[in-house]
Amino acid sequence: MLFTEEHELLRKSLRAFFEREINPHVEQWEEAQIFPAHEVFKKLGKEGYLGLTKPEEFGGAGLDYSYAIVLAEELGRIPSGGVSLAIGVQTDMCTPALARYGSDELRREWLAPSIAGDLVGCIGVSEVGSGSDVASLKTTARKDGDDYIINGGKMWITNGIQADWMCCLVNTSDDKAHKNKSLIVVPMNTPGVERARKLHKLGMWSSDTAQVFFDDVRVPQRYRIGPEGAGFMLQMLQFQEERLWGAANSITAMDEAISETVKYTRDRKAFGKSILDNQVVHFRLAELTTEVECLRALVYRAAELFLSGKDVTRLASMCKLKGGRLVREVSDSCIQYWGGMGYMWESKISRMFRDSRLASIGGGADEVMLSIICKLDGMLPGKS
Repeated sequence: MLFTEEHELLRKSLRAFFEREINPHVEQWEEAQIFPAHEVFKKLGKEGYLGLTKPEEFGGAGLDYSYAIVLAEELGRIPSGGVSLAIGVQTDMCTPALARYGSDELRREWLAPSIAGDLVGCIGVSEVGSGSDVASLKTTARKDGDDYIINGGKMWITNGIQADWMCCLVNTSDDKAHKNKSLIVVPMNTPGVERARKLHKLGMWSSDTAQVFFDDVRVPQRYRIGPEGAGFMLQMLQFQEERLWGAANSITAMDEAISETVKYTRDRKAFGKSILDNQVVHFRLAELTTEVECLRALVYRAAELFLSGKDVTRLASMCKLKGGRLVREVSDSCIQYWGGMGYMWESKISRMFRDSRLASIGGGADEVMLSIICKLDGMLPGKS
C-alpha cells in the first residue's frame, strides 16, 4: 500500500489530536473504568475523524478505505486499548452496514449524527450463548403492524453503557440460520431496553462494556438496515472491516511496545551490563519486529484488495488470527524483559498485556478464524 502526502498529513494530525485530547487523560479513565465517550466523540467528530470513509452527503469525508487504515494504526498508539476500541466500534464496527445499506432517512437520523460525534453507537451481535457462533443467536424481532417487537439480549457490548443506538443483529423469521437475520437500529432509550450491568473485565478498562436485555422493545420497521433476512450477510461484511481494523490497530500498539521495551532494557542494568546487551533479548526483539512487519504487509495487501472491491473474508480472517496471536506474543515477551516493573499494574506494558488478550477472542475467536480459512481453502473434513 502506497501512502500519499494526504495520508501522512492525516497521520500527523491524528497523532497530535490524541496527544492533546486523549493521552493526558488515559490514566484517569483507566482508574474510573470508563471514559466520557460523548465528550471525546464530539471532539473527534468536529475534526472529521469519525467519518473518513463515510458518504459526504451524511457528513463524511468520502475517502477510500486506506484512510481508515491510517486511523486504525494511529489509534494503536493510544496507551489504552479500551479507548482505541471504543472509537473503532464507532468507525468500523457499528456504522459500515448503515453507511452502505441503510435508507437515506435512516442515515440522516443515525449515521450523520454519529459521524458528527453527537451520537455514540454500539454493535449488538454476541449473546451469552452465542459469541463467535453468530448463526446461533436467539434474540428475535417479530412484526407488529409497522414495527418490530424485539426480545432477547446481547452480551459484551462495547460502548453499551453510554451508547445512544445499537446496530443489532436479530432473528426476523424462522428460516435457516443464515437467512433469518436482519440488522436493525435500536435506540437505546427505547422502553424495554435494559442496560443490565456494566461488565468488569480483565482489560480494556477505559471501555464501558454492557450486558443488555430487550423486553418487548418496539422499533419501527424502517429502522431495518437493508433487506429483511440479509442481516447475516451484512454482518459478515462488517466483520471484514472490523477484523482488518483490529489487525491494523494492533500493529502500531506492538510497534510502541517494542520501542518502549528497547528503551527500558537499554537503561536497565543487571550483572554489569544493560538487559538489551544480552543476545537473547535483542535477538528476540528483532524477531518480534520482523513478525510485526509481516503482519503489516498482510494487512496492507488485504486492504488493497478490499479497496478494489474484492471479498477479503479469507485474508481478513488471517489478519485477525495473526494479529491476535502476535500481539499476545509481543506483550508477553516484552513484559518479561521489563521484569518486576512490567508486572506492576500501572505500567503501560502491563496494561497492554491485559488489553491485548481480547484480540484473540472478540470479533471472532482464533478458532473461528481458523475454521473460516479452512472452509474457504477446502480443508474441512470430508471436503475435497
